[in-house]
Amino acid sequence: MTLNSYEEALDWIHGTLRLGIKPGLARMEYMMDKLNHPEKANKWVHIAGTNGKGSTLTFTRNVLEEAGYKTGTFTSPYIEIFNERISINGEPISNDMIVALANRIKPIAEELEATVYGPPSEFEIITAMMFLCFAEYESIDIGIIEVGLGGRLDSTNILIPLVSVITTIGMDHMEFLGDTIEQIASEKAGIIKPGIPVVSGVIQKEAQEVIEKIATNNDSSIAQLNNSFSIHDDNGDIIYKTIYGEEIRNLFLGLQGLHQLNNAAVAIKVLQYLNTFSSFEIEVPAIRKGLEKAFWPGRMEKITSDPFIMLDGAHNPEGVQTFAQSIEMYPGPKKIIVSILADKNYQEMLMTLKAIPNSEILLTTFDYPRAMTAEEVIRIGKSEGVSINSDWQQALNDIYKTKNDTKYFITGSLYFISEVRKYLLSIFR
Repeated sequence: MTLNSYEEALDWIHGTLRLGIKPGLARMEYMMDKLNHPEKANKWVHIAGTNGKGSTLTFTRNVLEEAGYKTGTFTSPYIEIFNERISINGEPISNDMIVALANRIKPIAEELEATVYGPPSEFEIITAMMFLCFAEYESIDIGIIEVGLGGRLDSTNILIPLVSVITTIGMDHMEFLGDTIEQIASEKAGIIKPGIPVVSGVIQKEAQEVIEKIATNNDSSIAQLNNSFSIHDDNGDIIYKTIYGEEIRNLFLGLQGLHQLNNAAVAIKVLQYLNTFSSFEIEVPAIRKGLEKAFWPGRMEKITSDPFIMLDGAHNPEGVQTFAQSIEMYPGPKKIIVSILADKNYQEMLMTLKAIPNSEILLTTFDYPRAMTAEEVIRIGKSEGVSINSDWQQALNDIYKTKNDTKYFITGSLYFISEVRKYLLSIFR
Protein backbone atom coordinates (compact mmCIF):
# COMPACT_ATOMS: atom_id res chain seq x y z
CA MET A 1 0.00 0.00 0.00
CA THR A 2 1.38 3.42 -0.98
CA LEU A 3 1.84 6.08 1.70
CA ASN A 4 -0.03 9.12 0.44
CA SER A 5 0.77 11.74 3.08
CA TYR A 6 3.40 12.83 5.57
CA GLU A 7 1.14 11.70 8.43
CA GLU A 8 0.75 8.23 6.89
CA ALA A 9 4.52 7.98 6.43
CA LEU A 10 5.21 8.91 10.07
CA ASP A 11 2.52 6.52 11.30
CA TRP A 12 4.17 3.70 9.37
CA ILE A 13 7.68 4.58 10.56
CA HIS A 14 6.66 5.01 14.20
CA GLY A 15 4.52 1.90 14.02
CA THR A 16 7.71 -0.14 13.84
CA LEU A 17 8.82 1.23 17.22
CA ARG A 18 7.01 -1.66 18.91
CA LEU A 19 9.67 -3.95 17.46
CA GLY A 20 12.14 -2.35 19.86
CA ILE A 21 15.91 -2.37 19.55
CA LYS A 22 17.20 -5.20 17.36
CA PRO A 23 21.02 -5.30 17.38
CA GLY A 24 22.78 -6.66 14.31
CA LEU A 25 23.57 -5.55 10.79
CA ALA A 26 21.92 -8.30 8.72
CA ARG A 27 18.69 -6.38 8.11
CA MET A 28 20.60 -3.22 7.12
CA GLU A 29 22.81 -5.19 4.75
CA TYR A 30 19.71 -6.73 3.16
CA MET A 31 18.09 -3.33 2.61
CA MET A 32 21.29 -1.73 1.34
CA ASP A 33 21.76 -4.53 -1.17
CA LYS A 34 18.19 -4.05 -2.45
CA LEU A 35 18.84 -0.29 -2.80
CA ASN A 36 22.15 -0.75 -4.68
CA HIS A 37 24.24 0.23 -1.65
CA PRO A 38 23.56 3.93 -1.09
CA GLU A 39 25.84 3.83 1.95
CA LYS A 40 28.78 3.68 -0.48
CA ALA A 41 27.77 6.79 -2.42
CA ASN A 42 29.27 9.45 -0.14
CA LYS A 43 32.11 10.45 2.14
CA TRP A 44 31.32 10.11 5.86
CA VAL A 45 32.36 11.05 9.37
CA HIS A 46 31.01 8.50 11.88
CA ILE A 47 30.45 9.57 15.50
CA ALA A 48 29.83 7.29 18.49
CA GLY A 49 29.84 8.10 22.22
CA THR A 50 27.71 8.25 25.34
CA ASN A 51 27.44 12.04 25.39
CA GLY A 52 28.69 14.82 23.12
CA LYS A 53 27.84 13.23 19.76
CA GLY A 54 25.34 15.92 18.78
CA SER A 55 27.53 18.81 19.90
CA THR A 56 30.63 17.45 18.15
CA LEU A 57 28.56 16.91 15.01
CA THR A 58 27.24 20.47 15.22
CA PHE A 59 30.70 22.03 15.57
CA THR A 60 32.00 19.94 12.66
CA ARG A 61 28.99 20.66 10.45
CA ASN A 62 29.12 24.42 10.99
CA VAL A 63 32.81 24.59 10.12
CA LEU A 64 32.31 22.51 6.98
CA GLU A 65 29.49 24.79 5.89
CA GLU A 66 31.66 27.87 6.50
CA ALA A 67 34.30 26.23 4.33
CA GLY A 68 31.72 25.89 1.54
CA TYR A 69 30.84 22.19 1.77
CA LYS A 70 27.29 20.87 1.50
CA THR A 71 26.92 18.74 4.60
CA GLY A 72 24.33 16.10 5.39
CA THR A 73 23.70 15.02 8.98
CA PHE A 74 21.91 12.15 10.69
CA THR A 75 21.02 12.66 14.35
CA SER A 76 18.69 11.37 17.07
CA PRO A 77 16.46 12.04 18.82
CA TYR A 78 14.84 15.08 17.26
CA ILE A 79 13.99 18.18 19.30
CA GLU A 80 11.51 20.11 17.13
CA ILE A 81 10.36 17.98 14.19
CA PHE A 82 11.00 14.43 13.03
CA ASN A 83 12.50 15.61 9.72
CA GLU A 84 15.52 17.17 11.44
CA ARG A 85 16.99 13.69 11.93
CA ILE A 86 17.98 13.91 8.25
CA SER A 87 19.24 17.42 7.49
CA ILE A 88 21.33 19.26 4.91
CA ASN A 89 23.34 22.27 6.07
CA GLY A 90 21.19 22.29 9.19
CA GLU A 91 17.87 22.32 7.30
CA PRO A 92 15.58 19.31 7.83
CA ILE A 93 14.45 17.52 4.69
CA SER A 94 10.89 18.25 3.51
CA ASN A 95 7.69 16.39 4.33
CA ASP A 96 7.46 15.33 0.68
CA MET A 97 10.95 13.87 0.90
CA ILE A 98 9.96 11.85 3.97
CA VAL A 99 7.00 10.43 2.03
CA ALA A 100 9.11 9.61 -1.02
CA LEU A 101 11.81 7.90 1.03
CA ALA A 102 9.33 5.95 3.15
CA ASN A 103 7.61 4.66 0.00
CA ARG A 104 10.97 3.44 -1.32
CA ILE A 105 11.79 1.60 1.91
CA LYS A 106 8.35 0.21 2.77
CA PRO A 107 8.18 -2.63 0.18
CA ILE A 108 11.70 -3.70 1.06
CA ALA A 109 10.81 -3.70 4.77
CA GLU A 110 7.75 -5.83 4.03
CA GLU A 111 9.85 -8.20 1.97
CA LEU A 112 12.42 -8.38 4.77
CA GLU A 113 9.71 -9.25 7.30
CA ALA A 114 9.10 -12.52 5.45
CA THR A 115 12.77 -13.57 5.76
CA VAL A 116 14.63 -15.22 8.63
CA TYR A 117 15.87 -11.75 9.67
CA GLY A 118 12.42 -10.45 10.53
CA PRO A 119 11.13 -6.88 10.05
CA PRO A 120 13.44 -3.86 10.42
CA SER A 121 13.20 -1.62 13.47
CA GLU A 122 12.20 2.04 13.34
CA PHE A 123 15.82 3.15 13.58
CA GLU A 124 16.88 0.81 10.79
CA ILE A 125 14.17 2.21 8.54
CA ILE A 126 15.20 5.81 9.27
CA THR A 127 18.86 4.94 8.71
CA ALA A 128 18.04 3.37 5.34
CA MET A 129 16.01 6.47 4.42
CA MET A 130 19.00 8.66 5.25
CA PHE A 131 21.47 6.71 3.13
CA LEU A 132 19.00 6.67 0.22
CA CYS A 133 18.29 10.40 0.56
CA PHE A 134 21.95 11.39 0.34
CA ALA A 135 22.68 8.93 -2.46
CA GLU A 136 19.80 9.63 -4.86
CA TYR A 137 17.77 12.67 -3.81
CA GLU A 138 20.09 15.27 -2.26
CA SER A 139 23.74 15.45 -3.28
CA ILE A 140 26.17 16.26 -0.47
CA ASP A 141 29.91 16.76 -0.19
CA ILE A 142 30.10 14.88 3.10
CA GLY A 143 27.78 13.31 5.66
CA ILE A 144 28.21 13.35 9.44
CA ILE A 145 26.48 10.34 10.93
CA GLU A 146 25.61 9.92 14.60
CA VAL A 147 25.40 6.41 16.01
CA GLY A 148 22.01 5.54 17.50
CA LEU A 149 23.10 3.06 20.19
CA GLY A 150 26.53 1.64 20.94
CA GLY A 151 28.46 1.28 17.71
CA ARG A 152 29.48 -2.25 16.80
CA LEU A 153 25.93 -3.46 16.04
CA ASP A 154 24.35 -0.08 15.32
CA SER A 155 22.54 0.17 12.00
CA THR A 156 24.78 3.06 10.89
CA ASN A 157 27.86 0.83 11.16
CA ILE A 158 27.60 -0.43 7.60
CA LEU A 159 29.33 2.72 6.31
CA ILE A 160 33.07 3.18 5.77
CA PRO A 161 34.01 6.70 6.97
CA LEU A 162 36.96 8.96 6.36
CA VAL A 163 37.28 9.39 10.14
CA SER A 164 35.79 7.47 13.08
CA VAL A 165 35.01 9.51 16.19
CA ILE A 166 34.32 8.44 19.79
CA THR A 167 33.31 11.37 21.99
CA THR A 168 32.83 10.01 25.53
CA ILE A 169 32.21 6.76 27.39
CA GLY A 170 29.70 6.50 30.23
CA MET A 171 27.50 4.01 32.04
CA ASP A 172 24.39 4.18 29.87
CA HIS A 173 22.30 1.61 27.95
CA MET A 174 24.02 -1.09 30.02
CA GLU A 175 21.30 -3.62 29.21
CA PHE A 176 22.62 -3.59 25.62
CA LEU A 177 26.26 -2.53 25.89
CA GLY A 178 27.59 -4.14 29.08
CA ASP A 179 27.98 -3.14 32.71
CA THR A 180 31.61 -2.02 32.78
CA ILE A 181 33.40 0.93 31.21
CA GLU A 182 35.61 -1.50 29.31
CA GLN A 183 32.66 -3.41 27.81
CA ILE A 184 30.88 -0.22 26.78
CA ALA A 185 34.11 1.18 25.29
CA SER A 186 34.50 -2.00 23.25
CA GLU A 187 30.99 -1.63 21.83
CA LYS A 188 31.54 2.05 20.96
CA ALA A 189 34.91 1.24 19.40
CA GLY A 190 33.11 -1.24 17.15
CA ILE A 191 32.80 1.59 14.61
CA ILE A 192 36.59 1.50 14.04
CA LYS A 193 37.36 0.18 10.55
CA PRO A 194 40.69 -1.16 9.21
CA GLY A 195 43.05 1.65 8.32
CA ILE A 196 40.56 4.43 9.12
CA PRO A 197 41.89 7.11 11.54
CA VAL A 198 40.20 7.51 14.92
CA VAL A 199 39.65 10.67 16.99
CA SER A 200 38.86 10.02 20.65
CA GLY A 201 37.54 12.41 23.29
CA VAL A 202 37.34 9.63 25.88
CA ILE A 203 38.66 10.57 29.32
CA GLN A 204 38.82 7.34 31.36
CA LYS A 205 42.18 5.56 31.14
CA GLU A 206 40.63 2.08 31.08
CA ALA A 207 38.35 3.07 28.19
CA GLN A 208 41.24 4.69 26.32
CA GLU A 209 43.22 1.46 26.58
CA VAL A 210 40.35 -0.57 25.08
CA ILE A 211 39.93 1.87 22.19
CA GLU A 212 43.67 2.03 21.54
CA LYS A 213 43.89 -1.77 21.43
CA ILE A 214 41.01 -2.06 18.95
CA ALA A 215 42.52 0.73 16.81
CA THR A 216 45.88 -1.03 16.82
CA ASN A 217 44.28 -4.33 15.81
CA ASN A 218 42.71 -2.50 12.87
CA ASP A 219 45.94 -0.72 11.86
CA SER A 220 44.14 2.56 12.54
CA SER A 221 45.95 5.63 13.84
CA ILE A 222 44.36 7.23 16.89
CA ALA A 223 44.40 10.84 18.07
CA GLN A 224 43.51 11.00 21.77
CA LEU A 225 42.26 14.15 23.54
CA ASN A 226 44.83 15.53 26.02
CA ASN A 227 47.52 13.43 24.36
CA SER A 228 47.65 14.10 20.61
CA PHE A 229 45.65 17.31 20.89
CA SER A 230 44.20 19.52 23.62
CA ILE A 231 42.17 22.64 24.32
CA HIS A 232 42.05 25.05 27.24
CA ASP A 233 40.51 28.35 28.23
CA ASP A 234 43.19 30.87 29.19
CA ASN A 235 41.10 33.60 30.85
CA GLY A 236 38.66 33.77 27.96
CA ASP A 237 41.17 32.93 25.24
CA ILE A 238 40.31 29.43 24.06
CA ILE A 239 43.40 27.77 22.59
CA TYR A 240 43.60 24.52 20.63
CA LYS A 241 46.96 22.76 20.30
CA THR A 242 48.38 19.54 18.85
CA ILE A 243 51.58 17.67 19.69
CA TYR A 244 52.87 18.70 16.27
CA GLY A 245 52.99 22.36 17.29
CA GLU A 246 49.81 23.47 15.55
CA GLU A 247 47.92 26.12 17.49
CA ILE A 248 44.64 27.98 17.00
CA ARG A 249 43.95 30.84 19.40
CA ASN A 250 41.08 33.24 20.06
CA LEU A 251 38.33 30.66 19.58
CA PHE A 252 34.74 31.32 20.65
CA LEU A 253 32.15 28.58 21.05
CA GLY A 254 28.49 28.98 20.18
CA LEU A 255 27.57 26.10 22.53
CA GLN A 256 27.64 26.77 26.27
CA GLY A 257 29.06 24.54 29.01
CA LEU A 258 32.53 23.49 30.10
CA HIS A 259 32.19 20.14 28.33
CA GLN A 260 31.88 21.91 24.98
CA LEU A 261 35.60 22.67 25.06
CA ASN A 262 36.39 18.99 24.64
CA ASN A 263 33.70 18.53 22.00
CA ALA A 264 35.11 21.47 20.05
CA ALA A 265 38.65 20.06 20.31
CA VAL A 266 37.49 16.70 18.93
CA ALA A 267 35.70 18.49 16.09
CA ILE A 268 38.80 20.51 15.18
CA LYS A 269 40.93 17.36 15.11
CA VAL A 270 38.37 15.68 12.82
CA LEU A 271 38.52 18.69 10.50
CA GLN A 272 42.32 18.54 10.45
CA TYR A 273 42.10 14.91 9.37
CA LEU A 274 39.67 15.86 6.60
CA ASN A 275 42.23 18.41 5.42
CA THR A 276 44.60 15.53 4.63
CA PHE A 277 42.23 14.44 1.84
CA SER A 278 42.57 16.27 -1.47
CA SER A 279 38.81 16.92 -1.68
CA PHE A 280 38.82 19.14 1.43
CA GLU A 281 40.43 22.47 2.24
CA ILE A 282 39.29 23.85 5.59
CA GLU A 283 41.05 27.04 6.66
CA VAL A 284 41.38 28.46 10.18
CA PRO A 285 38.92 31.34 9.55
CA ALA A 286 36.22 28.77 8.73
CA ILE A 287 37.05 26.89 11.93
CA ARG A 288 36.76 30.06 14.01
CA LYS A 289 33.49 31.19 12.42
CA GLY A 290 31.93 27.71 12.40
CA LEU A 291 32.63 27.08 16.10
CA GLU A 292 31.21 30.47 17.04
CA LYS A 293 28.03 30.01 14.98
CA ALA A 294 27.31 26.51 16.26
CA PHE A 295 23.86 26.02 17.77
CA TRP A 296 22.22 22.82 19.01
CA PRO A 297 18.74 23.11 20.54
CA GLY A 298 18.24 21.72 24.02
CA ARG A 299 21.93 21.75 24.93
CA MET A 300 22.60 24.45 27.52
CA GLU A 301 20.13 26.59 25.58
CA LYS A 302 18.92 29.77 27.25
CA ILE A 303 15.27 30.29 26.36
CA THR A 304 14.71 33.60 28.14
CA SER A 305 16.55 36.00 30.45
CA ASP A 306 13.56 37.26 32.47
CA PRO A 307 12.94 34.88 34.04
CA PHE A 308 16.21 33.06 33.38
CA ILE A 309 15.35 29.64 31.91
CA MET A 310 17.91 27.27 30.43
CA LEU A 311 17.39 23.79 28.93
CA ASP A 312 19.87 20.94 28.78
CA GLY A 313 19.30 17.31 27.81
CA ALA A 314 21.48 15.75 30.51
CA HIS A 315 19.92 12.29 30.34
CA ASN A 316 22.43 10.01 32.08
CA PRO A 317 24.80 10.17 35.10
CA GLU A 318 27.77 11.48 33.11
CA GLY A 319 25.63 14.11 31.39
CA VAL A 320 24.18 15.26 34.72
CA GLN A 321 27.67 15.49 36.22
CA THR A 322 28.76 17.75 33.37
CA PHE A 323 25.54 19.76 33.63
CA ALA A 324 26.14 20.31 37.36
CA GLN A 325 29.68 21.56 36.75
CA SER A 326 28.52 23.87 33.95
CA ILE A 327 25.77 25.66 35.89
CA GLU A 328 28.09 26.49 38.79
CA MET A 329 29.16 29.55 36.77
CA TYR A 330 25.67 31.03 37.20
CA PRO A 331 25.42 32.87 40.53
CA GLY A 332 22.37 33.04 42.77
CA PRO A 333 19.64 30.57 43.71
CA LYS A 334 18.75 27.85 41.22
CA LYS A 335 15.70 25.68 40.68
CA ILE A 336 16.28 22.52 38.67
CA ILE A 337 13.25 20.85 37.10
CA VAL A 338 14.18 17.33 36.01
CA SER A 339 12.48 14.37 34.36
CA ILE A 340 14.47 11.13 34.31
CA LEU A 341 13.42 8.11 32.29
CA ALA A 342 12.42 5.16 34.46
CA ASP A 343 15.19 2.92 33.10
CA LYS A 344 17.98 5.36 34.00
CA ASN A 345 20.10 5.49 37.18
CA TYR A 346 17.93 8.13 38.85
CA GLN A 347 19.59 7.75 42.26
CA GLU A 348 23.03 8.74 41.01
CA MET A 349 21.61 11.54 38.88
CA LEU A 350 19.57 13.02 41.73
CA MET A 351 22.52 12.71 44.10
CA THR A 352 24.61 14.83 41.72
CA LEU A 353 21.85 17.43 41.32
CA LYS A 354 21.23 17.66 45.08
CA ALA A 355 24.92 18.46 45.63
CA ILE A 356 24.69 21.66 43.54
CA PRO A 357 25.01 24.59 45.98
CA ASN A 358 22.07 26.95 46.51
CA SER A 359 19.68 24.85 44.46
CA GLU A 360 16.25 23.24 44.74
CA ILE A 361 15.34 20.09 42.82
CA LEU A 362 11.85 19.37 41.46
CA LEU A 363 11.21 15.92 39.99
CA THR A 364 8.51 15.61 37.33
CA THR A 365 7.48 13.34 34.46
CA PHE A 366 5.85 13.48 31.01
CA ASP A 367 3.87 11.41 28.56
CA TYR A 368 6.36 8.91 27.13
CA PRO A 369 6.49 5.09 27.27
CA ARG A 370 9.78 5.00 29.21
CA ALA A 371 8.99 7.94 31.50
CA MET A 372 8.33 7.55 35.22
CA THR A 373 4.72 7.17 36.24
CA ALA A 374 3.15 9.75 38.57
CA GLU A 375 3.27 7.12 41.33
CA GLU A 376 6.99 6.55 40.74
CA VAL A 377 7.63 10.30 40.89
CA ILE A 378 5.90 10.49 44.28
CA ARG A 379 7.75 7.45 45.66
CA ILE A 380 11.17 8.53 44.38
CA GLY A 381 10.65 12.13 45.46
CA LYS A 382 9.94 11.02 49.02
CA SER A 383 12.82 8.54 49.16
CA GLU A 384 15.30 11.02 47.66
CA GLY A 385 14.07 14.06 49.56
CA VAL A 386 13.28 16.25 46.56
CA SER A 387 10.19 18.25 45.61
CA ILE A 388 7.73 16.68 43.17
CA ASN A 389 5.11 17.72 40.66
CA SER A 390 4.06 15.11 38.10
CA ASP A 391 2.48 17.87 35.95
CA TRP A 392 5.46 19.51 34.27
CA GLN A 393 3.39 22.20 32.56
CA GLN A 394 2.02 23.32 35.90
CA ALA A 395 5.57 23.36 37.26
CA LEU A 396 6.62 25.68 34.43
CA ASN A 397 3.55 27.87 34.85
CA ASP A 398 4.46 28.34 38.51
CA ILE A 399 7.62 30.14 37.36
CA TYR A 400 5.49 33.14 36.35
CA LYS A 401 3.93 33.38 39.77
CA THR A 402 7.21 33.91 41.55
CA LYS A 403 9.11 37.15 41.06
CA ASN A 404 12.67 36.66 42.29
CA ASP A 405 16.22 36.22 41.07
CA THR A 406 16.02 32.43 40.87
CA LYS A 407 17.51 30.87 37.75
CA TYR A 408 15.55 27.94 36.33
CA PHE A 409 17.29 24.98 34.72
CA ILE A 410 15.26 22.24 33.05
CA THR A 411 17.03 18.98 32.36
CA GLY A 412 16.71 15.24 31.88
CA SER A 413 15.56 13.16 28.94
CA LEU A 414 15.96 14.75 25.50
CA TYR A 415 12.41 13.60 24.76
CA PHE A 416 11.29 15.65 27.78
CA ILE A 417 13.37 18.64 26.68
CA SER A 418 11.71 18.48 23.27
CA GLU A 419 8.25 18.80 24.84
CA VAL A 420 9.33 21.56 27.24
CA ARG A 421 11.05 23.54 24.51
CA LYS A 422 7.93 23.60 22.32
CA TYR A 423 5.83 24.74 25.27
CA LEU A 424 8.23 27.50 26.35
CA LEU A 425 8.76 28.85 22.84
CA SER A 426 5.00 29.09 22.34
CA ILE A 427 4.96 31.42 25.35
CA PHE A 428 8.10 33.48 24.89
CA ARG A 429 8.36 33.83 21.08
